[in-house]
Amino acid sequence: MMTAITERQLRAETILQQLGGQCFIIFTGSKQFVAIENGLMFALPARLAKEGINKIRVLLDLNDTYTVEALKVNARFGTVKVIGFESDIYCDGLTASFERLTGLYTHF
Repeated sequence: MMTAITERQLRAETILQQLGGQCFIIFTGSKQFVAIENGLMFALPARLAKEGINKIRVLLDLNDTYTVEALKVNARFGTVKVIGFESDIYCDGLTASFERLTGLYTHF
């Protein structure tokens, strides 16, 4: 039985494909992808990205650009710290923004 894909899921899948899809996942070790209200959130492996960044949130803005937020989430204490963010990013600039914020490369 086929299930209908929601607009939220479609938006999140589109963002993942714009980041590089399966190659992006392999290169960065990204996991725990979650379709959020206006975008996509995912986890990075512990101590891999600079400044302890362990979550990324990509939000679609009303002007059809993205805001990329690099977060340090501490589940034990229930804290979320925004380490950095970039806004007004077009889809072709998502990987470069991710690389600048995290220090991780998304391709060779």
